Amino acid sequence: MKSNLLAFGLLLFGALCIAQEQKFEIYVSDAGGFNVGNPPWRIYKFDENGENGEIFIEEQLAWPQDIVFLDHRNSLIVSNLNTNKITEYDAETGDYLGDFATGIGGPTRMKIGPDGLLYVLQWGGDGKVLRYSLDGNLVGRFTDMGVSNSIGLDWDEDGNLYVSSYDEKYVQQFSPTGESTGRYISSNLSGPTNIWFDDEGNLFVADWVAGNVKKFDASGNYEGVFINGIGQVEGVSFFSNGNILLGDGQDGSVNLYDSDGNFVEELIPAGTLGLATPNAVVLREVVMSSVRETPKQFNFITPTIGAEFNAITTPGAHPAIEAFEVYDVLGRLAARIPYSGNGPFWNASGQADGLYLIVARLEDGKAWSQKVVVKK
Repeated sequence: MKSNLLAFGLLLFGALCIAQEQKFEIYVSDAGGFNVGNPPWRIYKFDENGENGEIFIEEQLAWPQDIVFLDHRNSLIVSNLNTNKITEYDAETGDYLGDFATGIGGPTRMKIGPDGLLYVLQWGGDGKVLRYSLDGNLVGRFTDMGVSNSIGLDWDEDGNLYVSSYDEKYVQQFSPTGESTGRYISSNLSGPTNIWFDDEGNLFVADWVAGNVKKFDASGNYEGVFINGIGQVEGVSFFSNGNILLGDGQDGSVNLYDSDGNFVEELIPAGTLGLATPNAVVLREVVMSSVRETPKQFNFITPTIGAEFNAITTPGAHPAIEAFEVYDVLGRLAARIPYSGNGPFWNASGQADGLYLIVARLEDGKAWSQKVVVKK
């Protein structure tokens, strides 16, 4: 099943580019008691088996809603409903780094879109979908109309955007340029949260009130309940084999289902470390391989944002670079470039703006990798 592909594709870059052992970490947002008077609000971290958990973030949270990793900044961002802002943290330590964006009308879901920009839903305000650069600069309002209490978004294969309204119980469709094209689903929902498409174009909707996940075909026709018996369902992520992680806010657990919607196990047991109300679940890949990791402050490509890229090399200091491979945000090979050691190796003027992974193949059989942003 296709997951939240655009955001999750960032986490799969290494696995798609380089043969290696896969290992994942699971991050869970806890809404606590839902309102100002009922924290604690937390971001938890677990291994892929739901074990070795820790409270990763507690600082500057106010009813957290979603988590997005920004690998080019080595950080993660969290949307906070009560303070109308998105806060930023060190991806390795969880230390608070500051505000990423402010002045949002109750930010809920966030995803990196096909254009490499961050899309942010608003629970309140004018309800329009906002877009930000991956450095926190507001690009503007993307949609031409608001969706009240919006809390779920995804794109179909044609680039149309879909947004769920929790209180009004519908899913709105927008064109690839943000124009409203009508309500895609307007019945059989009680309180939708997360939404996602699979490879066949079917839309799945987590229904918080009904306690299930519902399936609609590629034309928006209701096909029935896909997963049942999961109270206050919110927060979803996907393993590469199609298995699904869902937050169960009724008992404070994170459950694992197979790609056909069958219950596998309670991966993170109810109440672990005080987990009360999981409302975002994010998988992050940890690379464990023969790929040579560059030091934290070392970039071997310059610039990191632009349209023409050079390799920074010091003769004799490192194994020589033989070739480069460039992958887009969905993990697709965009270019394979032999390297002569002279001049710019990649002119990206013909590529779409957005985030890319560049893998340098070394003469010793290993590799380096670095993420860059194409911006023309």
